Amino acid sequence: MSKKQAARDPAQETEVLNWIESILGTKVREGNKSYEDILQNGIILCKVINVLQPGSINEKKIDTTGTPFKTMQNITNFNDAIKKYGVPVGDTFQTTDLFEKKDVGQVTRTLYALGRTCQTHPEYISSNKPVLGPKLSVENKREFTEEQIAAGKTVIGLQAGFNKGASQAGMNMGNSRHIVD
Repeated sequence: MSKKQAARDPAQETEVLNWIESILGTKVREGNKSYEDILQNGIILCKVINVLQPGSINEKKIDTTGTPFKTMQNITNFNDAIKKYGVPVGDTFQTTDLFEKKDVGQVTRTLYALGRTCQTHPEYISSNKPVLGPKLSVENKREFTEEQIAAGKTVIGLQAGFNKGASQAGMNMGNSRHIVD
């Protein structure tokens, strides 16, 4: 088993498929198809982003013939659309990660990033659709007055070496070193 295969989490993959099915309102699991086989042609991914952001990918550009080039084009179109939707470029997967099944774990991480990004869109939040992954962090900028900044400069931090008289004097860590002449 390669490192990339070991990095996969079946529970996360199931959670992703459940999320996709709730977004699309239809089942995507059929027969004994594996997670990567369900997503590999990119059709489901394109449908997901079109539900989240209607018109992201022209329906005529979603190819269902299954030719390798067109399949890769579906995946590329999906990646381009989620970047426009707000998923950071560093969170996207490479087309070959899914098409050649090189790093399916990265595909899952990308879909989690998409799920997090959905939570920043008010229309998604108001639709009461399920969330995938933790909520994205938001900037919590603080504004201080000049008076507060000046007051902070008078405080001696613990890194300055003063800790209200506490010291390490008398501490004994293990045996002492005996030096013999």
